[in-house]
Amino acid sequence: MTGDRTNSAADLLVPLDRTGAGGPLHRQLEASIRDGIRSGRLAAGSALPPSRALAASLGVSRGVVVTAYEQLTAEGYLTSRSGGYTTVAARAAGGAAVPPPVAPPPARISFGYGRTDVSQFPRAAWLRSVRRVLTTAPSDRFGYTSGQGTPELRAALAAYLNRVRGTDAHPDTVVICAGYAQAANLLVQVLRSDGSTRLAVEDPSADDDVRALAAAAGMSVVGVPVGPDGVDVAALSTVDADALVLTPSHQWPTGGVLPAAARAAVIRWAASRDALVIEDDYDAEYRYDRAAVGAMQGLAPDRVAYVGSASKTLAPGLRLGWMVLPPRLVAPVVEAKVLADRGSPAIDQLTFADFLGCGEFDRHLRRMRPLYRRRRDVLLAALARHLPQLRPAGVAAGQHLVAWLPPHLSEPVVESAALARGLSVLGVGRYRIAPGPPGLLFGYGSLSERAIEEGVTLLAAALADGAG
Repeated sequence: MTGDRTNSAADLLVPLDRTGAGGPLHRQLEASIRDGIRSGRLAAGSALPPSRALAASLGVSRGVVVTAYEQLTAEGYLTSRSGGYTTVAARAAGGAAVPPPVAPPPARISFGYGRTDVSQFPRAAWLRSVRRVLTTAPSDRFGYTSGQGTPELRAALAAYLNRVRGTDAHPDTVVICAGYAQAANLLVQVLRSDGSTRLAVEDPSADDDVRALAAAAGMSVVGVPVGPDGVDVAALSTVDADALVLTPSHQWPTGGVLPAAARAAVIRWAASRDALVIEDDYDAEYRYDRAAVGAMQGLAPDRVAYVGSASKTLAPGLRLGWMVLPPRLVAPVVEAKVLADRGSPAIDQLTFADFLGCGEFDRHLRRMRPLYRRRRDVLLAALARHLPQLRPAGVAAGQHLVAWLPPHLSEPVVESAALARGLSVLGVGRYRIAPGPPGLLFGYGSLSERAIEEGVTLLAAALADGAG
């Protein structure tokens, strides 16, 4: 294995056809790198350029490179190494690919974000709803659907969201999908087909899916800085984009809540540019130290596409999500949904509709809020005791918090030192477009109180041993 670094696009010999005849740019990049590995021109162990550097060299968005790298990693041609390097893991040899190296053992404790405690899934209540559905549902509900979703679930969701989230939803404007990822995919497709070319996202944000999708569709992606209260509306006022992805009720990852005046400013920005605001309401149900803040969609239902899912409340494996759309977008989104998968599973939709209508969803959330709050409190106490130099933020809601590091600490160094002790903790920097202050993400939703305490202790030991 060599340790040589491939420094530029010229070294990779990447030809890109920008006329469109050669297909999407990320597919062309994948094919070029894959061919280089198979031919032996890119030797096993050689490092590829960082995604930002390669994107700049090729004159494409970073999302194009990230998407290509991720696909080749999934296929076993590339691997990610500590420090963020992407290296060649396999190459063609006599027509047979060299198997990728054995992956290192997973971390014993992970503060990964977005992980709800699926062991708490309300199986008995869900089973009761399944039985009622199988007993009482009309037979025609088990045929092909329109792609918009069953009438029962759309009605139940509209009632729930209007009551709990302050939306202005009608069953006719609700579309059921397979979680946030598919919602983002469908909206990007519809926006691009309608002539949209620029997508704005919060910076930092967790919109890896939507950024990669937009780049693959040929849209440029621009980051909008985030302040203590969410997106910086002063910076947004100078942004020319066709759509903006926003987490106004609990900014990911900083936890800021966009105040009323800023929300009004975002709506004015959207109206002045005929732009769409995509509201990702990813963890609205979990509030600990403050009252819930209503959704932006209720302020401007013709300008805001509201997106939610059951991933953080019940289980991501359900693949249940929903959109509340401006009326003009319902038909094209439904058409894209039908082309994608002919509609989400009817039994799951009917079961969730029954689950909502019987009040089981509300009861489940009432049971989970104090559990997650206790875990958050244990995490805050452990950080204060073992790592007082870290500054927690975004602690009033959700299933994660961010802790800002002192300026002299490096996120990659801290990540590597923690991983050497069996702890996985990720830096905020990997979710940024522009550089910013260093910080770490602490997801606590799926961890026991004992594991949280142990994880913070391991991180403190890693910093004491030289990472700090």
